[in-house]
Amino acid sequence: MRANRCDDSSKDGARKETFRDGKVSALGRLVNGKKQGVWKYYFRNGRLKATSRYSSSQLERLWKWYRENGEPLQTGGFKNGKQEGLWKRYGENGVLCDAGKYVDGKKAGVWKYYDPGGKLRRPKTY
Repeated sequence: MRANRCDDSSKDGARKETFRDGKVSALGRLVNGKKQGVWKYYFRNGRLKATSRYSSSQLERLWKWYRENGEPLQTGGFKNGKQEGLWKRYGENGVLCDAGKYVDGKKAGVWKYYDPGGKLRRPKTY
């Protein structure tokens, strides 16, 4: 099911988006009718799915995404709507899978890839 949008999204202030069953899917704030500042997104079970920061409705930073069981999925950021800075992805067991930097939406520099046990498998330069 998709989350319902607020009925009156053109107004400023605190906003709550819900799933069709009424459970909260997102909390945040609108300024001039656009997402602004910190927004939190939730799974149906009420657990936090992601935390992000918007500037004039453009995603500027997404700190963390989580799996439905609460384990980390990935961390990273955006600048001007493109991936930017350090990113990390985690396996279902919570162990780091890979880590590296993005520049202007593209992998850059040395990325490190890990096996399911967390041991460094290989570095790769982009």
